[in-house]
Amino acid sequence: MTLRMMTYNIKHGAGMDDVIDLDRQAKVIQDATPDVVGLQEVDSCVKRSSYVHQSAILAKSLGMYCTFGPAIPLTGGKYGVAILSKEKPMSYHNTPLPGKEKRTLLVCEFEEYVFACTHLDLEEENRLSSLDIILEEAARWDKPFFICGDWNDEPSSTFITKMRRNFSFLNSITNSNVNYTYPAGTPKKIIDYIASYGRIVKSVSKRQVLNQPEASDHRPVLVEVKMDQYTDIPFLPAESGAVQDEAIYDLTGKRVVNDQYSTPKGLYILKNSKKKVLVK
Repeated sequence: MTLRMMTYNIKHGAGMDDVIDLDRQAKVIQDATPDVVGLQEVDSCVKRSSYVHQSAILAKSLGMYCTFGPAIPLTGGKYGVAILSKEKPMSYHNTPLPGKEKRTLLVCEFEEYVFACTHLDLEEENRLSSLDIILEEAARWDKPFFICGDWNDEPSSTFITKMRRNFSFLNSITNSNVNYTYPAGTPKKIIDYIASYGRIVKSVSKRQVLNQPEASDHRPVLVEVKMDQYTDIPFLPAESGAVQDEAIYDLTGKRVVNDQYSTPKGLYILKNSKKKVLVK
């Protein structure tokens, strides 16, 4: 099974020209042909966006299911995140996260995987406080758990560094013009992400920031993975010392080292496994 995932901050439908145009954003999503999409900054029946249910309109035009996760009440309606999916969710729930402006974690369970979406607070303290809630949610599942969103933090930050202890980042987080997601017109930093909890991705066939400079103030991120290339054992930070009889792989699945390997800071191993470790 190949899974195409996308994250997109749609700025309540407004483009860089401040014109609300859901058809324009629907075309961006349609052209990317994702199986599941996490949306941030989504209005539902809010005055500024003509009291429409934005994620439902997008879902209808794309032939997808819509799940909305409200975070705050706003001028007659609600504002939050949403998940669009080709497959109907088996279940879903919405968990509040800390923030000066209230935040939320929306989680949808599908037959073969779980997909979550969140838009984290601008203040670092609240982002870090959200991490424990995210980890608790991810650890509940015995299916591959993916999470996406606008996390308002860059790859070198404390929050992202701590996320990497338990998550594999599927989009490239190397500072480069092709990887920058914000602002859309002339991107200068990475703050939008898609990650997988505790499972080694041996085959990522696509990781791309889409060249969409006008439809929103963020550029969308698209990744494609092969679902049968996941382990079923969470990985944990390795202790220093030698690892015996392990095969060591990078994120592309390429074998790096055989037999013994002295694990420096930043290397991860599979708990209770004699098969694979992950080089970060």
